[in-house]
Amino acid sequence: MKCLYYLSPTIASVSKITDDLHKAGIDDWFIHVMSKDETGLTTNKIHSSNYLEQLDILRFGIIGAIGGFVVGLLAAYWFYSAKPFGPDVSVGAYYAIVVFFSLFGAWEGGLTGIATENKKISQFHDDLENGKNLVLIYAKKDAESVIGKIMSRQHPEAELAAIDSSFYNPLTRLKRI
Repeated sequence: MKCLYYLSPTIASVSKITDDLHKAGIDDWFIHVMSKDETGLTTNKIHSSNYLEQLDILRFGIIGAIGGFVVGLLAAYWFYSAKPFGPDVSVGAYYAIVVFFSLFGAWEGGLTGIATENKKISQFHDDLENGKNLVLIYAKKDAESVIGKIMSRQHPEAELAAIDSSFYNPLTRLKRI
C-alpha cells in the first residue's frame, strides 16, 4: 500500500476530493487530511489525520527501544561480570535487565516523539502554515491508477507532492516531488 501526498489550496477543494474518492470506492479510513483549519475539516465532515501521522512517536519509540536494548545489554554484562548480588543470580534476571532498559528506552523515545513533528510531514510544515491542506491517500495497488486519474482530471488544483511506499514505516525517507 502506498501513501500519496496531495497539497490542496482550500478546504472546499479537499471536500470535493474526498467526495470524488468516496464515489470511486475509497473509504474514509484511507483518506486523512492535515490542515491548520481543523474547524473546517470538522464542519465539512472530512477525516482528519491521527497522532501517528502528525507526531514522530513511532520513529522515536523505535530508536529509543534500540538504544535501551544496547544499554540493557551493557548493564546486564556489567552485572554478570561484577556480580554485585553474588554468583547465584539466575539468567532470567539478566534478561529482565535487558527488557527493562528496552522498554524504558521505548517509553522515553515515545515521549520525545510526542513533542516532535513527524519527520515525513515536517517537509510540508511551511505549506500547512501558509494555509494549504495535505491530503494523505493510502492506495492499494489496484486503486492507484483510479486515484491518479481522479486527481489529475477532476482536481488539477491539488498538487501531487510525494509518494511513499508506506507511511507507517517511520524509518524510511520521503522524497518530495
